[in-house]
Amino acid sequence: MHTVHTDVIVVGAGPTGLLLAAELALAGVGVRVLERNDAPTSQSRALTLHPRSIEVMDLRGIAGRFLARGHTLPGWHFAGLNTRLDFTALDTRHGYTLFLEQARTEELLDARARELGAEIVRGCQVTAVRQEPDSVVVETARGERLRASYVVGCDGARSIVRQAAGIPFDGTDETLSGMLGDFAVTGPDAAHSAEAHGVLAVPLEDGLTRFVVIDPERMRVPSDRPVTYGEFRQALTNIAGTDFNVAEPHWLSRFGNATRLAGRYRQGRLLVAGDAAHIHFPAAGQGLNTGLQDAMNLGWKLAAQVKGWAPDGLLDSYEAERRPVGAAVTANTEVQTLLLELTLVPQYHRPGMALRGMLDGLLRIGEVNRDLAASVSAIGIHYGDGSPAGARVPDLPISVAERPGVERLYQLLHDGRFLLVHTGSQAGASGRDDRVETVTATAWQPSPDLEEAEALLVRPDGHLAWAGPIEAEQQALLGWTGAAVVAP
Repeated sequence: MHTVHTDVIVVGAGPTGLLLAAELALAGVGVRVLERNDAPTSQSRALTLHPRSIEVMDLRGIAGRFLARGHTLPGWHFAGLNTRLDFTALDTRHGYTLFLEQARTEELLDARARELGAEIVRGCQVTAVRQEPDSVVVETARGERLRASYVVGCDGARSIVRQAAGIPFDGTDETLSGMLGDFAVTGPDAAHSAEAHGVLAVPLEDGLTRFVVIDPERMRVPSDRPVTYGEFRQALTNIAGTDFNVAEPHWLSRFGNATRLAGRYRQGRLLVAGDAAHIHFPAAGQGLNTGLQDAMNLGWKLAAQVKGWAPDGLLDSYEAERRPVGAAVTANTEVQTLLLELTLVPQYHRPGMALRGMLDGLLRIGEVNRDLAASVSAIGIHYGDGSPAGARVPDLPISVAERPGVERLYQLLHDGRFLLVHTGSQAGASGRDDRVETVTATAWQPSPDLEEAEALLVRPDGHLAWAGPIEAEQQALLGWTGAAVVAP
């Protein structure tokens, strides 16, 4: 059997796999995406991009593509509490929730990956993954044998890659389920009226409206059981006293609260990301966003490993940085699920509503709201011990001598290189190589914790690698990129 070799195989062409493929291709790595479905999904479970995910797109100069297809709201919810999280108070240019159906997000990421040279193969189910000392062999239902230096499973909760790696996926089984339905016909002002009754209703493309319900009479129904039109209408009536005249259902589905986290994100040459690494109740819409941020963290590190210049431990830092994020997301979604469930179980309804009222009051405190908003939006993620290194770098205003027309920091990160910025009176070397671009700031508005730094090294994912005196920059470059000198 003929064996085809590529640098990296990504299993799964959802948002996580497609963004990862784009990042690898941007770095000049050969990547092939294998997707078992013949065509892109036409149904969208996820509907939102959070501020950090939009920043991720902005870091590569493609945020406008997504903004042009969706619409924005200034905040988001936590467990359906009345007091919303205020994303406008966050230190970001993108202080909002972008409503964009998952199918559109995948469409845009597919186009991005292809334009950078990634190969996306649909209708190709992976049947076996076998790790060898210097490569990974992947077999498909087509009878193909493919070989890669690394394989990344972005293939969901039942990930064949995670199973082949022997990575445990511990957590809790489903105890609660909800239903969603996309309808072509609703009564007048249904969306506003539904929200007043605790039913989430969101306008979609093509005139559809999505309703999301958790009916106390049906919340123990297993999520793999099909939803009927009559059942959905009855659930709306039970909760709101009306079915809002919904008609012509285009999609009905059920979702559950099974919560699991991969014990490891890497086993040798096999890695996992997105739903293959973490699943949870879709509270506050964090799943897709967390997967995109997994991909952004992993892409440049895996590219460095494949190309042979990654410092020791760089690829392992993917798990060290992203698994705690996965753990935090699974924890907060379990909290949100409990807050919802308390109001649905009759004996806990009164204390549950009292607890929700107390939390509403706490969220009206600005500092509390900002802290939780930073967590849910992922703007507050810090990879490190609390020092400046590891912090997310905001899209700060900047002008640089080498790039006329640049007005903000993220414009300097579009090509996925490290960025070394000289900010003090001493100027170091300038120029670029395949790992680092070096510039001198002629105008610069740093955040307070960077005011004293003469130079800063920004990672390709927009987090701070190092900041300090210019005489220490060569050591920082060597530690992060394996190169002590930036070619002029």
